[in-house]
Amino acid sequence: MILGFGEWCALACALCWAIAVILLKKSGESLSPFALNYIKNLLCLLALALTLLVTHGGRWPGMPGEQLALALFSGTLGIALADTLYFRALNSIGAARMGVAGTAFSPSVILLAAIFLGERLSPLQLVGVAITLSGIALVTYVKTAGKLDAQTLRRGVLLGVTSVAVMAAGVVIAKPILESQDFLWVVFLRLLGGVAVMTVVLSLRRQWSALAQAYRGVRHWPQVIAGSLMGTYVSNLFWLAGYKYADASIAAVLNELSAIFIVLLAALVLKEKLQARQLLGCGLAVLGVLVVVAAA
Repeated sequence: MILGFGEWCALACALCWAIAVILLKKSGESLSPFALNYIKNLLCLLALALTLLVTHGGRWPGMPGEQLALALFSGTLGIALADTLYFRALNSIGAARMGVAGTAFSPSVILLAAIFLGERLSPLQLVGVAITLSGIALVTYVKTAGKLDAQTLRRGVLLGVTSVAVMAAGVVIAKPILESQDFLWVVFLRLLGGVAVMTVVLSLRRQWSALAQAYRGVRHWPQVIAGSLMGTYVSNLFWLAGYKYADASIAAVLNELSAIFIVLLAALVLKEKLQARQLLGCGLAVLGVLVVVAAA
């Protein structure tokens, strides 16, 4: 079993995102989800602009108008809309339930990739996907205090599953463009589309003063900046590189390991207690990934 460049990128994405989550844990104590999401995307956009200036001299890519529009639309779906739905669901049903709902991401990618990209997983690989998702569910699920009424729970779960499905649609739309166009420009355009929509929303709601006040109250700017760049700049590059150089279905499954890395890093760095159920889930997730990759 030999992992290709795309598979390694997908694994690196999962690890970088996990590191970012640990760094941003303190940030979340002083910033709202939207404010944190906006500043991390804006910092990444600036970093990508500087990268393009150094590597490409700022030259605009010779990209057809249709692909340009699709790249921007992909970012609108994956960054602006999906994240908004995600945070609404997070506030509604809590992080534990959202962790389980998030396992809908790779099945969504697999389904959409089969429909629109012609990708197919073998029966053995599908078994591996099921094992991986079972492990992730074991790792992320925890019993939560307090009860939600049935309607709120259904609405929150629907929002959560929809958010990851929309995110999956965004990356499936971007994959053909990634394969035929300059990688960095596609990453930049996706992020530009997402930030532009978020900026319009802020303007329409006249929330600039509230956003500025939120940023003035931040107590952990080093963690915000480091976590934002790791989670949105570095991780985003690895994420889309995984989809460029590997099948979308395989990359999506490998990305799921971010939940495993988060749990392990939380135990090592934040000294959070690792439960037997989580260890079992980690083992199942890794076993499932091995099955998926070995059967490729």
